[in-house]
Amino acid sequence: MLVPLSWLKEYVDIDVEAKELEEKLFSCGFEVEESYEVGKDISGVVVGLVEECEPIPETHLHVCKVNVGGAEPLQICCGADNVHAGGKYPVALEGAQVYATAKDHVTIEGTMKIKKGKLRGYESCGMLCSGTELGLTEDLYPGAGYNGLLVLPEDAEIGADVKPLLQLDDWIFDIAITANRPDCESIFGIAREVAAILNKPVKTPALDYTESGVTKDGFTVTVDAPDLCPRYIAHYVTDVKIGESPAWMKRRLALVGIGSISNVVDITNYILKELGQPMHAFDSSYIEGNAIHVRRAHDKEKIVTLDEKEFELNENNLVICDGVKPVALAGIMGGLNSEIRDTTEAVIFESAKFARDNIRKSSRALGQSSDSSQRYAKGVDEYATVMASKRALHLIEELGCGKVSSTHVEANTGNSIEPTEMKASIKKVNGVLGIEVPTADIERILTSLNFQPVIDGDELTIQVPAYREDMESYPDIAEEVIRMYGYDHVTPTFLKAAAVTSGGMNTKQKTELKIKRALCAQGAFEGVHYSFFSPSDLNLLGLPEDAPERHAIRLINPINEDLSLMRTTLAPQMIHAIGRNQKNGCLEGRVYEIGNKFIPKDLPLTEYPDERETICIGIWGKEENFFTLKGLVDTVAETLFIDFEYVEDKKTFLHPYRTAKILYNGEEIGYLGQLTYEIQKEEDMRESAYIAEIDLKALRPVYGKVPTFAPISKFAKETRDLALVMNKSVTCGEVEKAIAEASSFVESVELFDVYEGLQVGPEKKSMAFTVTFAPKEEEFTTEAVDGYVKKILKNLNNKLGVELRS
Repeated sequence: MLVPLSWLKEYVDIDVEAKELEEKLFSCGFEVEESYEVGKDISGVVVGLVEECEPIPETHLHVCKVNVGGAEPLQICCGADNVHAGGKYPVALEGAQVYATAKDHVTIEGTMKIKKGKLRGYESCGMLCSGTELGLTEDLYPGAGYNGLLVLPEDAEIGADVKPLLQLDDWIFDIAITANRPDCESIFGIAREVAAILNKPVKTPALDYTESGVTKDGFTVTVDAPDLCPRYIAHYVTDVKIGESPAWMKRRLALVGIGSISNVVDITNYILKELGQPMHAFDSSYIEGNAIHVRRAHDKEKIVTLDEKEFELNENNLVICDGVKPVALAGIMGGLNSEIRDTTEAVIFESAKFARDNIRKSSRALGQSSDSSQRYAKGVDEYATVMASKRALHLIEELGCGKVSSTHVEANTGNSIEPTEMKASIKKVNGVLGIEVPTADIERILTSLNFQPVIDGDELTIQVPAYREDMESYPDIAEEVIRMYGYDHVTPTFLKAAAVTSGGMNTKQKTELKIKRALCAQGAFEGVHYSFFSPSDLNLLGLPEDAPERHAIRLINPINEDLSLMRTTLAPQMIHAIGRNQKNGCLEGRVYEIGNKFIPKDLPLTEYPDERETICIGIWGKEENFFTLKGLVDTVAETLFIDFEYVEDKKTFLHPYRTAKILYNGEEIGYLGQLTYEIQKEEDMRESAYIAEIDLKALRPVYGKVPTFAPISKFAKETRDLALVMNKSVTCGEVEKAIAEASSFVESVELFDVYEGLQVGPEKKSMAFTVTFAPKEEEFTTEAVDGYVKKILKNLNNKLGVELRS
């Protein structure tokens, strides 16, 4: 939030420098993300009086003698059409810095240093400046918008620095307001805090006004949705004269990034920034039925807002209506059919409190945001609602742009805007802080924050202002005390029951780190994605309606529809990541992600879902294939000192003949395969992509498993090559498993040949393996190894119908 120092001084007598105030704000919980002087890029510019001004023949230039308070006047060449003898203008002296402008003399193109030079043969020792060259606009200083020299007041002191004169020495603070302090989302809200910090009184903005006696007979306000609008105030103003706002108001609005529109509209914007209360002004002549009606929108009801956009509404949206039609989207933007025009003669001022969650959801759902909606989404208190209404009427009278009528209509739910009493124990307050804050300091601090404290022994009684909706119990009081008392008073100590422990990672963290390092060693990079995905992602996978992945938790308040479901699989985000990489020209790569998927036990939720820790691996490129992906999956198994089995499988989003399920101890824990060509085309992939997903939670029992080492045998190993014939349906994994089971001396089984053809018969295939036997305590004999081979062949025949190829 932008806060000008000059505006703060309207309410507090600030007697410290800007940088010191910034430090004090930070120490009290308000981070100043940036602070800067308004004229930070301007230097060396003074008030000059043009004593002589003569045209240079056949040019648009003038050669001027300018008095800048020195011993002799300066000769300066100037091309502005409003330069004349006797005029006072800003003069950039030699070495000064101002803004450089384009040929249109309006667009700023950085800064420039002023040097002595010559124009058309005439020496020029400086530059007479326009408002643009000083970074000023018409709203910041009257006359600065003219495409010529900036005219200074006749009483301006010659030779004086122009920065104080033009208020370029003002400071702007960009303050980050925490979510629990919406009462500080305004200039006056920050002023209350500054007053407490500096122990100064705060000056409340003038709220008085005089009613003219004119009434709007029969005017009514009704609220059909008090849960969404607990307070609505409308006040009728007559004899409105639409025109320009005074210079002081335009300047303050400009400093916080708002351009002046007209006096009535500017008043609403001014109060938004001054008090943090969004307001709206309706042209009374367009309010039909002599009434304001606050209600939920009808389904498919339409409205055109001030920015000329049409919206189709539903019952979740709140609208402000007259007796016939909607005239505003509550808390977001007014309707085009009731905007303030040059011809407006009477207005109805609206000041209201709307439910923050409703405004936030409506703004997001409609894709329509405004300064008002952003403010309402953070929370507005009813105290500000009442105060803002009075302030608007005062400004109408002060600016002389209307007469305040006697017609004031308010609808509310009975919430009080008076302070509420809260009691707390001093001992408990100090207990939260862990230190003993002197009672006198507690009383002083709470008094400066307008809590009107009364201390009786250990009992503390305060009056909580209506704008402090964050104050609920004694820990909140403790927070108020310590941020003003100073966090430097808190000394670090051990808790009474504390014990020194050695830090470090647990088994789960260590195992995850080992897996990550192993995959990184294989050329894979770690990716991190949101824990949410879109319903369209499940459609991308082609999952049937009864698929378990579709049994997902829907967020109550999603950022948008693309992030509306808690993920039940990591595959969609990995697929999108592969697609994005290929679109950006990265045509090969390996990526993995370790994250949770959320499996609900029932919907709607009655208990926490099962959070399944999962690893997803994605690879793509010319050199990648099903088997390189399998190698990465095996890397995970090797890291855990276990073995996976692979069985043919089908997945709607994977290639029908290049897909396998991953088994451990006979249980399915994941899958791997090539993405279908349809998905690759949908994601604009130019290279084939492969994906695997493994349920790490199912492998948690083997985390921390220690491998068993055996001494290397001093006896030689033996190998045998076995060419085996089997049905085509028998997989390589099944054969390898049967071979290993048949003999405890089998160290490894490696496939080296596959053959299908006439020599083995139809529906048959031949697979050749190299089987390595490792001796343990004695040397192998030929007879012993042959015996092992016979056991293997017998086991293969009995289990899989496999025979030795003749």
